[in-house]
Amino acid sequence: MTARPTRIRYLILLILFIVTTLNYADRATLSIVGSTLQKDLGLTPVQMGVIFSAFAWAYVIGQIPGGWLLDRFGSKRVYAWSIFLWSIFTLLQGFVGVLSVSAIVVALFILRFMVGLAESPSFPGNSRIAAAWFPTAERGTAAGIFTSAQYFATVLFAPLMGWITFQYGWHYVFLVMGGLGILMSLIWLKTIHAPRQHPKVNEAELQHISSGGGLIEMDQIGVKNEFTRPRWTHFKQLLTHRMMLGVFIGQYCINTLSYFFLTWFPVYLVQDRGMSILKAGLVASVPAICGFLGGVLGGIISDGMLRRGRSLTWSRKTPLVLGMLMSTSMIACNYIDAEWLVVTVMAIAYFGKGFGAIGWAVVADTAPKQIAGLCGGMFNGFGNTAGITTPIVIGFILQSTGSFEGALIFVAANALVAMFCYLVIVGKIERMTLKDEPGETPVTSGESLTSKR
Repeated sequence: MTARPTRIRYLILLILFIVTTLNYADRATLSIVGSTLQKDLGLTPVQMGVIFSAFAWAYVIGQIPGGWLLDRFGSKRVYAWSIFLWSIFTLLQGFVGVLSVSAIVVALFILRFMVGLAESPSFPGNSRIAAAWFPTAERGTAAGIFTSAQYFATVLFAPLMGWITFQYGWHYVFLVMGGLGILMSLIWLKTIHAPRQHPKVNEAELQHISSGGGLIEMDQIGVKNEFTRPRWTHFKQLLTHRMMLGVFIGQYCINTLSYFFLTWFPVYLVQDRGMSILKAGLVASVPAICGFLGGVLGGIISDGMLRRGRSLTWSRKTPLVLGMLMSTSMIACNYIDAEWLVVTVMAIAYFGKGFGAIGWAVVADTAPKQIAGLCGGMFNGFGNTAGITTPIVIGFILQSTGSFEGALIFVAANALVAMFCYLVIVGKIERMTLKDEPGETPVTSGESLTSKR
């Protein structure tokens, strides 16, 4: 009698979800306490935008080195150090109050920069682990779940951090979040393993994963194989491949929406809609709940379409296009005054953003198997460049117009560009093959920008 497959992959997914929730909560700490900081320090909108962007500068810079480290040393070890270090730098932000006002600004910028650098391997690591532990037909759901953690982080931690700020001051937000992350790094080391080296997985589950397209040989400790030899020559191949370039640019546009909600959205509620910091923390969780539901539902529907015989291309693009269309609804907030209606529209926009955030499933489906970490790093690097540009652009819009109206138009326009990238540039979605793979055709999916028609 054949043993029933174990379901260890779902435990792995749960850990990815928890870690990613903490990851995004730590990113959002500054946006939750942002209004209090701005008032205490007398900062202009542009100065706030620059401080908001500190995380993203480092996060983008660290993507390619972070992806290379994942491919070279494995997801478990690199990710564990990532969690521990970003938590330490988060915790240290709670002590900057002992400095002078000008020194606080510098210290916060530096510490936020270090948080971004430490977090850089996180999402490429998520994608790498999902590619190893999940077959193709389950990968959209897995990516949807760990990606939706960014919304769950707001649902769970925005009210908590708002309450801590209101009751005790902004310093304590950093202390609490940093301590939780340090604890999580220890749990990670105990629970995460490569598929073939997990003590509780059975052969039936490994066969289910492998036969469905999972890369179960990835990340085996002590095993030298094709998955641990990233080369810098691969960088050019990824950048000149039409499908991958379309995916990269599309992620930049999608992340513009993400960074608006992570940085300026709570400030929008306080300054433009007149809410208190405590109320803004609570209200911000409502659209985030919808974003969470959209993220999970988008992945489930994408995988469901795949199981019903739709092509990978159709199954991945459909949720993205529909979701981005819903996100453009935020422009309606420029023409309404009722608080409940503003929250409703933003909830629809956030649901759409979550529903269409299928990019990490696409990366797990398309990344060359030898350099899944490097490809994920480049994808995330492109995407999180929006973390640099979005806060600063919105800051300049606010300073020049004194209104969030132009900011909402700017964010919604990026949703339309993301649709264009996937509908026009990306083309057929399938795994890219590297030119230097022995015995295989140089390019097997999409087309190279340098190839002749």
